[in-house]
Amino acid sequence: MTEFAVETRGLRKTYRSRKGQQVAVAELDLQVPNGGVHGFLGPNGSGKTTTIRMLLGLIRADAGEMRVFDQVVPAALPAVIGRVGAIVEQPRFFPAFSGRKNLALLAQGIGAPPQRVGEVLEEVGLGDRGKDRFRSYSLGMKQRLAIAATLLKNPELLVFDEPTNGLDPAGIHEIRATMRGLAERGRTVLVSSHILSEVQQVADTVSIIGRGRLLASGRVDEILASAATQTVRVGVAEPERARQVLEAAGFVVLPGGPVLTVGIREAGQRFDFSRVTRALAQQGLFVFELTPVRADLESVFLGLTSEEHLGSTQHDPRPTPGGPR
Repeated sequence: MTEFAVETRGLRKTYRSRKGQQVAVAELDLQVPNGGVHGFLGPNGSGKTTTIRMLLGLIRADAGEMRVFDQVVPAALPAVIGRVGAIVEQPRFFPAFSGRKNLALLAQGIGAPPQRVGEVLEEVGLGDRGKDRFRSYSLGMKQRLAIAATLLKNPELLVFDEPTNGLDPAGIHEIRATMRGLAERGRTVLVSSHILSEVQQVADTVSIIGRGRLLASGRVDEILASAATQTVRVGVAEPERARQVLEAAGFVVLPGGPVLTVGIREAGQRFDFSRVTRALAQQGLFVFELTPVRADLESVFLGLTSEEHLGSTQHDPRPTPGGPR
């Protein structure tokens, strides 16, 4: 058995636009380990949903290889799709029916055992609300019912695309707890999100992408450890001039009012903060704040993308083999 639930190699997808070929996914190599929660992270428009749609056979890739449970997809999707549950778009339920009745109708339609309805309601924490009408559910409860629907066939891999969109803090907490519980019961959860700080609280491993290409991947604790001393907050009276001075000195600078976030490009190199103050002092700029930034996935992402201004999709003048699909 392979150690990865999902793998892609050289995955590419482009679309035709008035400006030429728009690259949605660019030679993406992705590995999602079996078991645990894997965060698939990046800003809106960075290629996350496109990648998920290709994995599920909803759109075709232009190039590259995809495997789910070591089976090449989309060719082998009929053989593995029963082991996969996914929420890519908000599923539709009958508002006047109870959560339990909605799931019972769905179970009947897909051939799932009737007893699974009660089991999945318990699994997502809705066991005591199953008799309530769907219209009375909070947004978080509606999303948990959608997750329950994906569990009816008892899948090994769950794929959630932006599952906390539109939720309040309580709803976000509910979904985080649900995903963590699913992983602890042996399932693999692949969750895409542009809210890196939220996923950091639940993910074991992550892949961070920008402009459709992989920027970093690995265990969350290892990625954070590698960036732990690479960024510092710098408060200065003339932030724009200070930014120019620091960039000329070779630093990566993220603007933020009078306080700049300053990093270094060399991975693994120790950040000598005194270099920042010396560079500024030589130009008559003196700092009123110098604070090391505690690393989180958002600061790691900003550091990875700031130099190249990565984020949403990019345009590529090259023609796509066989035309866009």
